[in-house]
Amino acid sequence: METLVERAVTTTLRSGNGETVRLYVAACAERMAPLFVGLRVGGAGREGDVDFYVESVRDLWHVDRPLSDAAERVRVLERFPELQPTGDEEVTDVVGTYTFFAALVLRYALLANDSGSPDDAVSCGHATLTAMGMLDQNVVGASFRAQEHGLQSLSVSGDAARLWEASIEAGRERFRTVLGRTAGSLG
Repeated sequence: METLVERAVTTTLRSGNGETVRLYVAACAERMAPLFVGLRVGGAGREGDVDFYVESVRDLWHVDRPLSDAAERVRVLERFPELQPTGDEEVTDVVGTYTFFAALVLRYALLANDSGSPDDAVSCGHATLTAMGMLDQNVVGASFRAQEHGLQSLSVSGDAARLWEASIEAGRERFRTVLGRTAGSLG
């Protein structure tokens, strides 16, 4: 599979240590979190899923060590409706598309956190970039994929405080944009 993740980022992930991988995936998950949380909060029977997502992203920021229960969290996440096969049906609605990508990013983030695998981290970044590319295609003048490339480069720089703040702001901006696309279809 050809990846969208820039070569310099991939090289840094492969030559870095587990902490570099964990910081990178924590930031990717943080940027996607508002999409999952904002689009699923208040959904019937989804309160536990939203809480699980929020707690998992929060815990990923403890990059000095892998989560002791990361593998179990992956198993829980894989039971989310977003990650369940639906037969021949494709997800085509805005909410379903972005919550799928947010869940997929968290899955790869948890896998990378557990294993320290640069390959899992690159898959996490690739899923994030794919979602942002789709958003760019659907919003005139958007440049979310370019922004994501920049944030992924920052993610391997080691500047955790600046990265956290930038990731939160980017996630909020993405949510506002997707919410604007769903106006009228959520009611």
